[in-house]
Amino acid sequence: MIEWMPFLLFLTVIIVLMLGYPVAFTLAGVALIFAGIGTLTHTFDPILGAMPERINGIMTNPILLAVPLFVFMGIILEKSKLAENLLDTMAQLFGQLRGGLGFSVIIVGMLLAASTGIVGATVVTMGLLSLPIMLKRGYQPEISCGLICASGTLGQIIPPSIILVLLGDQLSSAYQQAQLNQGIFSPEQISVGDLFAGAIIPGLLLVSLYISYLAWVAWRKPESMPAPPHAQNEKLPLVKIFNVLLPPLFLILAVLGSILIGWATPTEAASVGAVGALLLAYFNQQLSLATLKSSMLETVKVSSMVFMILIAASLFSLVFRGFGGDDQIHQLLANLPGGKWTAIIIVMLVMFLLGFVLDFIEITFVVVPIVAPVLLMMDIDPIWLGIMIAINLQTSFLTPPFGFALFYLRGVAPKVIKTSQIYRGVIPFIIIQVFALLILALFPELITWLPNLLDIR
Repeated sequence: MIEWMPFLLFLTVIIVLMLGYPVAFTLAGVALIFAGIGTLTHTFDPILGAMPERINGIMTNPILLAVPLFVFMGIILEKSKLAENLLDTMAQLFGQLRGGLGFSVIIVGMLLAASTGIVGATVVTMGLLSLPIMLKRGYQPEISCGLICASGTLGQIIPPSIILVLLGDQLSSAYQQAQLNQGIFSPEQISVGDLFAGAIIPGLLLVSLYISYLAWVAWRKPESMPAPPHAQNEKLPLVKIFNVLLPPLFLILAVLGSILIGWATPTEAASVGAVGALLLAYFNQQLSLATLKSSMLETVKVSSMVFMILIAASLFSLVFRGFGGDDQIHQLLANLPGGKWTAIIIVMLVMFLLGFVLDFIEITFVVVPIVAPVLLMMDIDPIWLGIMIAINLQTSFLTPPFGFALFYLRGVAPKVIKTSQIYRGVIPFIIIQVFALLILALFPELITWLPNLLDIR
């Protein structure tokens, strides 16, 4: 019976989460119940004494201080009408092109992803701003919905991303554990900056594939993305382009560049981004005491949720290990036919399916600590693994019928948009995502080249 306890623990958590109970309390509550059962039946290794030390490590982790700062930066930028100004300017810039509004949505989605790093906020913002305009211009609903969902999920992979910060912290611990298990007592380290560097080329690859697909559709099915009337093809003053595009681009480059060059840690760069976002909001005349108060309150809520889940997930992983679950996972993956590639495919498939019911935060804090040390002992590059996980989950969040991005868009889309149209619209982008994963699997240098060149670690 004891060998089934880790899997029963994991299955119970999934079932309770699907019933709609809060994530943090579900992880902690189910773990404590199983720990109690294990203690009474003498099938549990009593290692819960390590929990206070784990909580202290979480709350004093300097990397995780970047989370509230990046969240605050994203919320302020969202309230400063950055997206609205960018979309209006880019739509005018590409106005004479067939599908120009679609190109604008992709580029603005990319810039918002790099500015906010919050998938839900990007999808909702783009849905509210661009979907009515695209429908009014005669764009096919499927194309419009697919574009918004796909460009919104770029926040998963384009740095500086909150998701990559969290994933980098977990992979760093998993990589050190894997090396210690192999008898390497002076382990190498990876940083959040490594993941940021590794994500740049894959992120640009995805944007290029999106734009290429859109250009192909505009050529093959021009009626699905009509060009605007001639009256709307007004020339855009160069000064306005610079005024709208340069501030967010400068902010992104300041935050990301300072990390990549090594001038600042992710936490220090996040503080620069937060101050820069406040300045942008001030110069756009969108910064008021009420805006600042609501942004700070929302930041506290999001950050508290993240840290509550992290503490609960730490308790869950401790109980999972107390039942010997980590050893069973290691034996299962290590003994698979086909070696590391079979293990990678199975782990990616499981994570893809879990992405239907769990958010990225839960998967990062619950699943990654369990499977990552095993995979990293198979001579897999941790940066490559991290980016592959991020893109894999980005694909999961796009996939019907449970993709989170689809729910976000459904919540703000007009009633004339059918759910089936949203589902059909994202299918081409899911295919693009899978194609990108295959490219990155065949050519891992696309991920590892830039981190090795910069040698951040």
